[in-house]
Amino acid sequence: MTSGFRQSGLPPPFASRTRVSLMKRFAAVTLAALSLAVPGAVEGQDYDPEAKLSEMGITLPVPQGPSRSAFDRTVRTGNLVFTSGHAPCGEWDGSGRGKVPTEASLEEAQAAARQVVICILGSLKAEIGDLSRVTRVVRVFGMVNSAPDFTAQSQVMNAASGLLNEVFGDRGRHVRSAVGMAALPVNLTVEIEMVFEVEEG
Repeated sequence: MTSGFRQSGLPPPFASRTRVSLMKRFAAVTLAALSLAVPGAVEGQDYDPEAKLSEMGITLPVPQGPSRSAFDRTVRTGNLVFTSGHAPCGEWDGSGRGKVPTEASLEEAQAAARQVVICILGSLKAEIGDLSRVTRVVRVFGMVNSAPDFTAQSQVMNAASGLLNEVFGDRGRHVRSAVGMAALPVNLTVEIEMVFEVEEG
């Protein structure tokens, strides 16, 4: 009786190594396709934004009671969560007030932008329960209270984008706008709106 290896015309050890090599290549291509199709898919069990925040020493503020205004902090439709414009909140060292750079420095504006993201994540957690349900940070819209000759709005918002990338990894990459405003409510330095994609259910 002739073995399958000998029917192929290849010596058994060579055929075996060839099959193993092809299987490894197929697995590598499959993983690459998954990582392109679903950001963070290969991260698997390692994806835990709240553990990352804890590791960074960040505690998310808890929204206090229901919104008393005519609009909500967050609105979910399907698998998207939209946030209202947020200001800095919680315990931090800055004031979050003033026009850049005449009343607030670039560094102070960056700190404010970072704190706004922390506040948004607090509102998002209140909406969805667990930040590990975020499958993608979709959009960031940053408004910077700017003096007429200030043009470094992107540098201000880089602090916000950097924090999102650090917390969510590849899922934190997003589209973004960073615009200068002649004024913001109560003289805020930065106001940010965001859109998240989350798991259904």
